[in-house]
Amino acid sequence: MSLPSTPAKPVIVGLGEILWDVFPDRATFGGAPANFACSAAGLAGSAALVGMAGAVGDDELGRRALGEFTTRGVDVSAVAVLPRPTGRVDVTLDAAGHASYRFAPDCAWDAVPWSGSLERLAAETSAVCFGTLGQRGKESLATIRRFVAAVPSPALRILDINLRSPFWTPEIVRDSIPLANVVKCNDDELPVVAEILGLSGSPESLLSDLVARHSLRLAALTRGAKGSLLVTADGRVSDLAGTPVDVVDTVGAGDAFTAAVTLGLLAGWPLEAIHAHAERVSAFVCTQAGGTPPIPAELRIG
Repeated sequence: MSLPSTPAKPVIVGLGEILWDVFPDRATFGGAPANFACSAAGLAGSAALVGMAGAVGDDELGRRALGEFTTRGVDVSAVAVLPRPTGRVDVTLDAAGHASYRFAPDCAWDAVPWSGSLERLAAETSAVCFGTLGQRGKESLATIRRFVAAVPSPALRILDINLRSPFWTPEIVRDSIPLANVVKCNDDELPVVAEILGLSGSPESLLSDLVARHSLRLAALTRGAKGSLLVTADGRVSDLAGTPVDVVDTVGAGDAFTAAVTLGLLAGWPLEAIHAHAERVSAFVCTQAGGTPPIPAELRIG
């Protein structure tokens, strides 16, 4: 990202996979950290600088992906262009609009190289969101972990636990959590994480134990139509029911939730305000097709 020497605005980074979600009737731009970056840019407006760190192929989908980022106000100067195909995922929706995914192998996002642009971006980062899926390739795993380790210590380091079989291992989960100070998962993933870490109990107690064991600032659980749960390091708990909406698809809703939580934390909002806004944002995304819809003015914070 082309940044001033001391940015006056927070710098938010999506780190990891860039791909296209291919539905039976359309293809939409996506990938969890890409969705996060686009949602953060849409929500923040002029209040933050948002960039993407990852890789695309030297192909039509790659060029289209870079254009999608630029259109949404996301800087792509730290996105590598590689002689590999741009990532794609075939998406199937059930009757309720819930998605299942089939990922193409050996894509550009599996081989994100370390670079000077990544090193410079990491040094200016205020919040970075990375995931478990983006670490399925050895080179990307090493680059993601190097980037997260290089961000300044006060920065938010947000781990999105994204267990897409067969592209995860208990070791990736176990090794990634200590790199983070914020962890987000959904209600399918939390029991798996609990088993990996040897935890048991209610969702609230699991999040509390996760926060305490790994010195997290916050742990977040998304539960689809049943709402979401936030737990902080000082023992505060916010539990909200879901907002009833007409669901088109759920792609990107969790990533938008994470982006809203990130912006709220950076702005120093009270927990309840952060949570209420994140729920509204994720509910809106569920009413739209694809994972990166334009954010309406009433949901923006800047």
